[in-house]
Amino acid sequence: MSKRKSWYAILIGSGRFGARLAGKLSNEDHSVVVIDKNESKFENLPLEYTGFTIQGDATDIEVLKAAKVQKADLFLALTDDDNTNFFVSQVAKVIFHVPHVISRVYDPANLPLFHEYKIETITPVLLALSTANRMLEKIAEEEK
Repeated sequence: MSKRKSWYAILIGSGRFGARLAGKLSNEDHSVVVIDKNESKFENLPLEYTGFTIQGDATDIEVLKAAKVQKADLFLALTDDDNTNFFVSQVAKVIFHVPHVISRVYDPANLPLFHEYKIETITPVLLALSTANRMLEKIAEEEK
């Protein structure tokens, strides 16, 4: 059995979701860099996180260059701001040619813009609604 390729991943945003995902990638032996404007957000990273952190604004090209974005296999924009996520995703995709760019989208109304520019998305509201619908369907089936 061959070993899976190790990725060089850059995550923008170290909130609860970003920190957990960074920890998961790190635990799977991927090289991970987390960028956040707020240095205290790095406290969300799990103790076993072995990647790097960069305190800075990811909308600044120099911050992305410091993270070696041009070498990234995976770029995840996970801030709580759709505009920031769209901007940094476009920069990663168009300027630095990162092969896999995924962006968190809070407002589902913004999805068409992200999809127009072929940015893969994660939308927490839609994921939660999908889960809730499955639970309601299961309850309805049990009542039959």
